[in-house]
Amino acid sequence: MRLEKKLRTFGGVPVTHGTLLSILDDYRSPNDKIVRMIDDGLLLPIKRGLYAVSPEVTGIPLSLALVANLLYGPSYVSMDYALHHYGIIPERVVEITSMTTRRGKTYDLAVGRFSYTHSSPEFYAIGIDRVENSDQTGYLMASPDKALCDKLVFTRNLNIRSRNALEELLFDDLRIDENFLARFDLDVISACIAADIKSDMLRSLQQLVNSLQREVP
Repeated sequence: MRLEKKLRTFGGVPVTHGTLLSILDDYRSPNDKIVRMIDDGLLLPIKRGLYAVSPEVTGIPLSLALVANLLYGPSYVSMDYALHHYGIIPERVVEITSMTTRRGKTYDLAVGRFSYTHSSPEFYAIGIDRVENSDQTGYLMASPDKALCDKLVFTRNLNIRSRNALEELLFDDLRIDENFLARFDLDVISACIAADIKSDMLRSLQQLVNSLQREVP
């Protein structure tokens, strides 16, 4: 089996150094071969010991959200990147933003910029979904409602104290469509409120979503 054919079997799933060594056991210097594969564009280095096979080899786009899950964990994709993924905020987001129970961290890598924000375990565990890629792989991402709660709670120096200020932030600054908010799950927001972090601001969000849902015919 040719090497590129072996690499193609990994699809869009990042591979470890050990996995690469297992398919290069016929080479006298497998580590040198890995360096040459990077130089030739067959492999994309993610971090030390972790690589992605080039989409030009696999025919499958690299899932940056899956890379984010594997790069630093436990973690799930949330905040701006998730909100853009769901179409809730219109601006294109370059940085892959995630939540973690570990300390916050940022990686500037060849494949992209990845940031991780610390969350308490109680808040972290709410509203996590598994999103499927077209190649049957998947990754963890916040539900739409949890992604917004994460953004409100963990954006530094953000402390909305009135309904009007919240609406200005959501509709004017973030340009969120009211129809998206009307589809939010109030149970997820309630669970976030119960975690008791910036709960007053989340209650304002809950009241806003509730009023929008009552307006839906």
